[in-house]
Parts: sequence; structure tokens; C-alpha cells
Amino acid sequence: MFAPLIAPADPNAQDLLARLKPPAWQHGGSSAHLLGTDQLGRDLLSRVVYGTRVSLMVGAGAALLAGVLGTLAGLAAGYFGGWTDRLLMRLADVQLAFPAILLALAVVGFVGSGLWYVILVLGITGWVSYARVVRSEVLSLRTRDFVTEAHAIGVRHPAIMRRHLLPNVMAPLATIGTLHIAAAIVAEASLSYLGLGVPKETVTWGAMLADGQLYLGTSWWVAVFPGIALMLTSLAVNITGDALRDVADPKAYRR
Repeated sequence: MFAPLIAPADPNAQDLLARLKPPAWQHGGSSAHLLGTDQLGRDLLSRVVYGTRVSLMVGAGAALLAGVLGTLAGLAAGYFGGWTDRLLMRLADVQLAFPAILLALAVVGFVGSGLWYVILVLGITGWVSYARVVRSEVLSLRTRDFVTEAHAIGVRHPAIMRRHLLPNVMAPLATIGTLHIAAAIVAEASLSYLGLGVPKETVTWGAMLADGQLYLGTSWWVAVFPGIALMLTSLAVNITGDALRDVADPKAYRR
């Protein structure tokens, strides 16, 4: 949202006369390109900033979609039990048998690249962790007095799940969601690195890393700066997730 206000230049503007300029603090650098330029003379700082927007959009979108799917599946499995529980958990076991990144590679390679395709794929392949946690919480909650009383006065099943069970599983969901954002950011970078992520005209950290690997020996900044941005963002999101987990379950933190 704020990328146009922060970035000093158009991230796709090419200037072949300024290609592979080093960062401003190195010999031959320019204050017009603080982090240097890439092989096409594009400003690296602007590209890193715009790549942040794409990565956060993919991470948040995938986490939201996976959270919705996983929460619905976990609520149904834990609340109804029986064949519903067995069916959903067997589906989860089948998906866990295949690494998420391989599933994402297969689906994206089949349906094509695109921002929304990537979000959809990473969301669909990430629902299992949400479902398992929600199911575990619901199994312990469904025998509580407030649920039993709701049954006794004739409250319908959807209303019980929405009003009584869902609010009690939001804390662990927030923690998982935060950690999933970091995982989705790294997965999107991996797909873009392999050329299967968003379209090439869209700036992403993974695509920048793929471009920069050819110049590591001579122009290290082309790959290093997007790599640092990816690492710091993933680290910050994971630290936030750990903090949320400690707040939600202080007893586990003390242990």
C-alpha cells in the first residue's frame, strides 16, 4: 500500500547505463541508488520495497485462507466426531504425507502462475495444522458445562460452534496464523525462485534472488539485499508468533 511513497523509483524502470551499480557507500556507487542496481539498471531499494508488498500479501492471504478452511474442518471434526472426524483426519494425514512445497509446485505448474493462484495453492495446502489444533481444543471443550447447557436449551449446532467454541480457539489460531505467514512468504519466494510464482513483471524477492545468483561473484548486492529482506521478515513474523504463543499459554512458556 505504501510502496509508492517509500520507493525512490519505479521498480521496473530500466537504465542500462547504470546496470550493476554498487551500493551508495561503495566505490562507484551513487546516492540515487542506495542499495545499487541490478543487471538491467533497476533500483534495488525500490524492488525490495515492492517485493515486501507482494510477500506480505501472499503470506497474509494464504494464512487467512488456510485458517478459514482449517478452522471449519477442525470444528466439524472435533464437534461431531464419528465418521466426520475420521474422514477429515484421514484427509489431513494424506496431505501430510506430501510436502506442502511439492504440492504447491505441482498445482502451480498445472494451473499456471499468478498472484491469486499462489495464494490459493499455499492456502489450500496449509489447512492441516489449523484443523488439528482446533479439533484438539474442541474435543476438550465440547464436554464443558456451557456447551452441555446450550444443548439442553435447544441451541442449534452451528450456533454452538460459532458462539461457544470458536471464540475459545482464537488464541492458538492467532499463533498458528502468524507462523504460517512466515512459512507462506518463504514458500512464495521458493516458487518465484523456480519461476513458478507470480508473473515475471511482478517484483518478488524470490525472482530477485534467482536473477542475482548469476552475479554473486561480481555483484553480490543483487542477491544479498532481497535475501536479507526475506530473512528479516520471516524472523520478525516468527518472533511475533512465538510472543503470541507465550501470551496465549504462559504455563507452557514457564515450563
